[in-house]
Amino acid sequence: MRRPAAPCRAARAVLPALASAVLLAGCASAADAPDGAAGKSGSPSAPAPSAPGPEPTGRTPAGTLLVADFGADTVTFVDPDEGPFDSVEVGEAPYGLVVGEDGRAWVATAEGVAVVDTHHRDLLDLIPYETENLGPVTGGEYRGGGMGIALAPDGEQVYVGVNVPSGNGTLETIDTGTHEVTRTTAVGRRPFDVDVARDGREVYATGHDSFEVTVVDTDTHETRSLEAAPYGTEGGLGSWLKPHYAAVRPSDGKLLLPFEGERLVVLDPRTGRSTVERLTADTHQHGVAVTPGGTLVIVGTGPIDPSEDEGPSLTVRTEDGREKVIALEGPHESVAVSADECTAYVTGGFTRDGHWNGISVVDLDSGDTRRLAAGERPLGIAVLQSDEGAPPGCR
Repeated sequence: MRRPAAPCRAARAVLPALASAVLLAGCASAADAPDGAAGKSGSPSAPAPSAPGPEPTGRTPAGTLLVADFGADTVTFVDPDEGPFDSVEVGEAPYGLVVGEDGRAWVATAEGVAVVDTHHRDLLDLIPYETENLGPVTGGEYRGGGMGIALAPDGEQVYVGVNVPSGNGTLETIDTGTHEVTRTTAVGRRPFDVDVARDGREVYATGHDSFEVTVVDTDTHETRSLEAAPYGTEGGLGSWLKPHYAAVRPSDGKLLLPFEGERLVVLDPRTGRSTVERLTADTHQHGVAVTPGGTLVIVGTGPIDPSEDEGPSLTVRTEDGREKVIALEGPHESVAVSADECTAYVTGGFTRDGHWNGISVVDLDSGDTRRLAAGERPLGIAVLQSDEGAPPGCR
């Protein structure tokens, strides 16, 4: 088993020998943070840009991938077979994004929440944050501004976790009709991820640097902080063993938070109680997604200690606990699953060193993978759906 906590600087000492191995997102304090442009020299080679066919005319096709270019100021539209074909400027260092049923994308950038018409690939608005002390508009892992973002089930509010470099973050609520911030709520430090209960009554902000999930009641606006620290909190800001992303399990509304390819925390937000289930990937883990059928996919970024831990991977875990671990090449960050639940798209942007400019396309049945060019340090990702919903079966 891994030690309860390990300082980042110890891992950095072995970085030159790691090549495509990766470091924890945010495992050190902001004072030790690398520059946002660092890490490219140690990256695995990105795929050569493909030569996509003619840009689609009119409405963007269903199944197109939309990625947030954390290393630029754009979102990129990607044909899942051919590669990128268009981009829209949205604001510096976009992190997370979410797309509503109406085709509007909401993108958390360093400057504000961008609203994009994905049908016609146009920027509609850039909504500034009301949170103070965000510092200069910049890129990199520790920049101020939006991180995790989610939509209410009825599509009437969007919730964005805002990182305040000097302390705890906030959750800003935006009215999707007026594009106005209607409330700012204090949450934990560096809200990597934001999720919403199935009934819309609660919002969950995962505070990476405070080892917690903040539960926000959307009616009363009261908050509760639930610890998410199966290895303890002794390492503080220097710990590797923090929560990153969560998923709401469709069957019961519990939160699923993976740690280190060893432990899956199943947190009941109603009671605050949690249980821990075993994971088998044995690698540092970040992004997660859960399908309507309850299958959980978990992004493994790579080892903390290459002498003990496994490399990058994608864990595919059914609700009854059966797991398949698919090896990947190089670091990755976030994941989205196709409407037919057959294919996973895993972004190579990564919040720490070693990112690459592409997506790994993973067949969830066979485990076959291929690489696809996609934007500049792609991080957040969504699959644009058709009005008709998911197609039957896998293609």
